[in-house]
Order: sequence, then C-alpha cells, then structure tokens
Amino acid sequence: MINKLAWTMSRFLDIQPKVAVSIGLSTAIGVGIAYGVVKYFNNQPPTKWRKVGQLSKIYCFPIKSCGPIALEEINCENLGQHVGELRDRVFMVVRPSGEFVTARTYPKMVLIMPRIEGNVLSITAPGMGEIKINILDLYASNNVLKITVHSENANCIDCGDTAAEWFTKYISSGKESFRLVFYPSCEPKSELRERIIDRSDTGALHDETSYMLMNEASFDDLNARIEKPVTPLQYRPNFVVKGPQAWDEDSWKWVKIGNETIFRNVQPCIRCILTNIDPESGERHPKMEPLNTLKKFRTFEKIAANPWFGIHLGIRSNGKVKVGDDVYVNY
Repeated sequence: MINKLAWTMSRFLDIQPKVAVSIGLSTAIGVGIAYGVVKYFNNQPPTKWRKVGQLSKIYCFPIKSCGPIALEEINCENLGQHVGELRDRVFMVVRPSGEFVTARTYPKMVLIMPRIEGNVLSITAPGMGEIKINILDLYASNNVLKITVHSENANCIDCGDTAAEWFTKYISSGKESFRLVFYPSCEPKSELRERIIDRSDTGALHDETSYMLMNEASFDDLNARIEKPVTPLQYRPNFVVKGPQAWDEDSWKWVKIGNETIFRNVQPCIRCILTNIDPESGERHPKMEPLNTLKKFRTFEKIAANPWFGIHLGIRSNGKVKVGDDVYVNY
C-alpha cells in the first residue's frame, strides 16, 4: 500500500514520487489526509479536455485469465464492461478451496475461448468439446462458493460438475481439480485487501480495477525494442487508444471516451509474468519477453518493483463507448 500511496500522492499533488514517499510515510495522520484528498478529487471530473486520439480496440474477458471477446461497442458501468449477459471478468477458475488460478501458473488457459449469445456462455479450447452454461440458471442457484482473489474474498456461484470436469481435464489432464465460478453481484467485492484503490473501482473478479487502457504508440515503442513483436492481447487491455505519443498516458489524470463516459486514472498497471504468454500459442516466452525488456526502462524502483505498462481506470460517468470514438484527456 505504501508504494501505491506514494505514486497516488505524486500524481494528485504534483510532486515527485520520492518526495511523496517522505511525506506519505512521515505520520499516520499524513497518510490519512493524503487518502482523503485523493478520494475527494477522484470524484471531481474536469471541465476542460484535450483530444488525443481515437479508441481503436475494445476487449472484454468474461472468464478471468482466458481468451477475449473483441467488440465494436460496449456499455461501461461501475462493475466493468457489459452488454446483456456479457460482462468483464465475472467467471473465474478456482481450486475446490476457492483459491483463484490464472494463466500465470497455467499458460494454456489463454487458449480457452468464451462466447456469449443471449443467456448462454459457450466455452471451447484446443482438443476439447464445447460446453454451454445458462447464465440465468446461475443467478437462481444457491450453490455458493467463497473465493479468494489476492486475499480479497467474495461469494460466487459454482457453475457445476460438468464445467468442473471440463476445466480439470483441459488445464491439468485430471492431475489437479478445478471449478468454474460466477460472480452474480452488480456490486464490487465487499472484502478488500488493504490498498489505496477505492472499493467502487475494484470491479468483479479483477486484480485491480474494472478497466485497463493501453496506448498503441507505447505498445509500438516496446515492440521496437524486442526481437519478436507481440500483439496488444499479450497485455490483456480493455481499451486500446490510437493517436497519443508513446507513454503519454502516464501523465493523464482523466480520460473521456466519446461524449459521456469519463474515467479517472487510478494507478499504473504493474506488469507480471502473464505478459510473457503468447495468446495464440499458450506458451511462455523462453527468454521471459517482453517483461524483461520492460523492466529495463519502465521500472520505477521507488514505486514498484515490476514495470508499468498501461493505466488502470475507475469510472466516474457511465456510458457507451465504441471503436472510433474520440478520446480526450486532462492532465
């Protein structure tokens, strides 16, 4: 929490991170005041905007750590993206104990492809038959399983034995047991680990916030530094923006997509080994790229041990966004 507080103070109070560390850690009172200031300004959108580009891609990930659904438009609300029963990161694979599992440990999970038509979730993967789950049946179920995501707890609905057998067979060939769960609530997780992010921004089964945005120019700059270029899906963004200069997003305080949907830049996206997994092959890069290259020029030791790439957003004004929408920012 200390590192994230330091970054947040430096962003909102316009001071250097090392100064923010000194100020933020001086006393518990100082920490409390800083948090109060940040929370207040989080809910005060600006009146002046600067156009920087257009929204070029929209991705929704219904099953955490699995494949995406590319979209032309999507509704944006507090819990995350949604259109009908399609919502971002509301399904998740867990152990029978409720502990979440991801492609960090099981890379081939990225090859699991979801599709939602009406009320039905269909799931496919290489070498596996298709399974279907009626989402409306899950809302009516009382088969509750308490799950854990990075020490944050939530009550989810177990999707049943057929789904459990499917995921167990695909991920581990039956050597380990897994279950699929569904987050039925329209509210963010109620039990949160200690951190600077406000509860309203934490989403459903997301690691951090409900939305993550990337800048195409930053992505291109990184690709120019590595031997084998990768695609944006290697970084699993919800939004990709075309037009701004590379790394300009670091300095954005606010983002508006289209005419009505407004987001706050809550914190940078701190990258992990998941970025080394090819979304087309489900294999980890043998040289740990692109993460190793990111570490060489995008790590800011005073704030986080791992590199930044992309920004986590918290929504402040709901609305619909579509590919081609103008993107505005405030610094």
